[in-house]
Amino acid sequence: MNFKVGEKVVYPNHGIGVIEKISNTEIAGTANSFYHLRMKPNESQRNESTVMVPIKNAGEIGLRHPIKTAQCDMLLNVLSEDFVSPPIDWKDRYKEFVDKMKTGDIFQVAEVLKNLTFLSLSKPLSFREKRLLEKARHLVISELAIVCRKANCTVEAQVDTALQMCCSKHSTTVSASKTGLKSARFAVVH
Repeated sequence: MNFKVGEKVVYPNHGIGVIEKISNTEIAGTANSFYHLRMKPNESQRNESTVMVPIKNAGEIGLRHPIKTAQCDMLLNVLSEDFVSPPIDWKDRYKEFVDKMKTGDIFQVAEVLKNLTFLSLSKPLSFREKRLLEKARHLVISELAIVCRKANCTVEAQVDTALQMCCSKHSTTVSASKTGLKSARFAVVH
């Protein structure tokens, strides 16, 4: 996948950036070409940062174009849908979430956001999970804001509404399955 100067791209696990320039540099006698990305700052950063991505590794790294405008509503719908509960053990859950984040697929990131948002409503998250929640939220909101050409605050409200719907659906599903389990236990006893 070739990108041009001025194009917006998504750098997995880091967010939206703009290709400022393409350079050729010799390193250890080998010619290498790099994309120079200017990354949008998130809540924990005050300044923009620049990242050099080797062009030959861009595909492996997962550098991609942002989603299409037509996919914005699809992403919000995914955010509002119920989800499969993550593993109970926090280490397994964290590994699963990190693996999804590394894919760079915004729909996988949305799954992480839904899971962690729901968990945060029922119990305090570990420091690592809090950071992952913040990162997933930033990645989803920033990509939607750029693609939909809306202010971050407008997109945040839409994302929060979708997440409320999701958490409500999941609470209902979890309650129904627990009730079903209790009924099944009583049936076995008789």
